[in-house]
Amino acid sequence: MNSADLGRRVGVPSTALFTDQYELTMVQAALKAGTAGRRSVFEAFTRRLPEGRRYGVVAGIGRVLDAVENYHFDDAMLAFLRDQNVVDGPTLDYLADYRFSGDIWGYPEGEVYFPGSPILRVEGSFAECVLLETVVLSILNHDSAIAAAASRMSVAAGGRGLIEMGARRTHELSAVASARAAYIGGFDTTSDLAAGFRYNIPTVGTSAHAFTLLHDTERDAFRAQVESLGRDTTLLVDTYDVTAAVRTAVEVAGTELGAVRIDSGDLLLVAHRVRQQLDELGATGTKIVVTSDLDEYAIASLAAAPVDSYGVGTQLVTGSGQPTCSMVYKLVARAASADPADPLRPVAKKSLGAKTSLGGRKWAARRTDEDGVAEAEVIGTGPVPPDLAGRQLLVELVRAGEVVAREPLDAARERHIASRAGLPMSAMQLSRGEPVIPTEYV
Repeated sequence: MNSADLGRRVGVPSTALFTDQYELTMVQAALKAGTAGRRSVFEAFTRRLPEGRRYGVVAGIGRVLDAVENYHFDDAMLAFLRDQNVVDGPTLDYLADYRFSGDIWGYPEGEVYFPGSPILRVEGSFAECVLLETVVLSILNHDSAIAAAASRMSVAAGGRGLIEMGARRTHELSAVASARAAYIGGFDTTSDLAAGFRYNIPTVGTSAHAFTLLHDTERDAFRAQVESLGRDTTLLVDTYDVTAAVRTAVEVAGTELGAVRIDSGDLLLVAHRVRQQLDELGATGTKIVVTSDLDEYAIASLAAAPVDSYGVGTQLVTGSGQPTCSMVYKLVARAASADPADPLRPVAKKSLGAKTSLGGRKWAARRTDEDGVAEAEVIGTGPVPPDLAGRQLLVELVRAGEVVAREPLDAARERHIASRAGLPMSAMQLSRGEPVIPTEYV
């Protein structure tokens, strides 16, 4: 599939007000103080992985690039800010001309990450970089959480098909982003047509219980669906009696029936019974799809069942209990002026507790053993050691305000498969644990 990352750029709105007010008031104060133009480096990272997770998955980079490109203030937005007295006149003038003109480096989408990984590095003036904080974190925290859950479900599925079907369980715009992130994490299709339209993700869907209930008999419902969609359709067989429904389905569609879907009951037991019944009826090629509040643990428990694919909704679009990655966006270095010759100085928060950070513009590399298996996430601020020079993780995304790294969504999906395969085997365990490799600072 040739799926461009953005797909169709239809009706893309400005992202400028997807922000917290204090981003704008900081710009106002910095403009007045004469510090807004100081050359600065911000980094997005997480201090820890969600509890029990062994690796994170970078997702949302393509959407971040869209957000940066579309971050501008139109007349209506400026009027709103003026009417609400959010910022003063000089700041409104600055915002009216705002376009990000700096550089962005980051982990490529689909790559895995660990505590401290500098997932995104944003460089430019203080004012232009700080304005991006909220929208960047909003995208990365959401999409990476969904992709991590999808990755775990993909591992549990063991190569069987995965259908994203959570649109009815989250905000309509989150549903589209979730489908995109899930595809990166290993899902094969989505039920959400907006996601298919925007990102060229394959879409699937046939009928719900309401369609069966609409008709006078289950046979009538099956006949109507087969006559409309063909014999290779998927028939939902648990509205009434599963055994009777499977028999009727094969009678109506013949042994060429594409699939049956089971959405309730003891899925392990019912799947075995349905497989046996289908085989006895001669429908040996008919596949079995199961749905019903699945997560990675439920999928793993069905490993011995004759199931061909899983449909996952609620647990996927809510990150399977971890709906955010707790990423932060921190100023890590700044110069005393806008002069490119002025050296960058490391800066970092040094408050009490766990909310400290490491100053300095960082690079990251992944050290591997002689078999190519990851051993450590190595992060530094000085020269890159020669043995790690070819293993650096950050790639250039934006140069002087221009996006330079758009890629097909399939590239991110394939990258994730390869990146995950390079981790120690314990990364595939669903049990709770510590990050599968340590983070080392040099």
